[in-house]
Amino acid sequence: MSWIWNPSGDASKPTPAQEMVPDPSDPNRMVSKKAANQPFLAYHEYKREQEQLHQTWLQRKKEREEKLARGEAVGPEERDPTAQEEVGLLGFLKFIVYFVLIVALAGKFFTGSFLWEYDGKWARLKTYWPVSCNVLFPSLRFARNPPVAYFRNPYLATFDGMDPNKPIYIAIDGEVFDVSSNRRVYGPGGSYNSMAGIDAARSFGTGCFQTHRTHDLRGLTDAELKSVQHWKKFFAEHKSYFKVGKVLHAPIDPQGPIPEHCNPTKEQPAHQTQTGGASESSSKPWVQPGPSPTRKPEHEEL
Repeated sequence: MSWIWNPSGDASKPTPAQEMVPDPSDPNRMVSKKAANQPFLAYHEYKREQEQLHQTWLQRKKEREEKLARGEAVGPEERDPTAQEEVGLLGFLKFIVYFVLIVALAGKFFTGSFLWEYDGKWARLKTYWPVSCNVLFPSLRFARNPPVAYFRNPYLATFDGMDPNKPIYIAIDGEVFDVSSNRRVYGPGGSYNSMAGIDAARSFGTGCFQTHRTHDLRGLTDAELKSVQHWKKFFAEHKSYFKVGKVLHAPIDPQGPIPEHCNPTKEQPAHQTQTGGASESSSKPWVQPGPSPTRKPEHEEL
């Protein structure tokens, strides 16, 4: 309990060799120039120099105004050297650019990727520029004659991969996608060439890739419709595929026959669903080898 008898502590007193200077905050007090006091003293020294510069500038400004009053020629007005710089829009944009560059270079250094190995939708050009490269830069792709943004079925059929000078398009639920980057799968002889050049949306829900090459979605169960949307989203967000347009389908006759299911055991539940007979949740679509609504297909592209 020695601190009770010695409140000031046992700190060593400055030796005579230590230089003492007035305390900037209290002129009646002296402080040593030890290392612990250097930041405090340096800050006050900086403030003192800034004040001197400001006063000198005020004096020059006063002299300039007096010369102007006498009609004498003077130079341009001098800026206050102690004025704080305001960060304007240009300064803010510079900060953003420098920050992005530093982050990108750090990513390249630590991960080998400027985007820190991120490969999501926001890293793809088509997210911000959802236009076919064939339309804007035909020389960079396979098409010599760039396609239009809207397709009718006969024109869409010409992009089935049979012409090596044209890209390969598939359509699903009215949306057309360029899948030319995977000609081995969607081109001639590929396992999914039957989907090329046509809107076979129904087959994506039922798995009937040979018989349901149509966009007619009537009579599908909820699970089958979800499967169609799943594959539509798959192609839209795929890093190698991109949307190129839409299909102009002719209206479907609501009284026309519904395509028969390739699996007879699923034909009756599907038609009962349309008429409200069977429960949609109780019928699970049977699928042939290929895209499945409950699991990812064994595509070579994946």
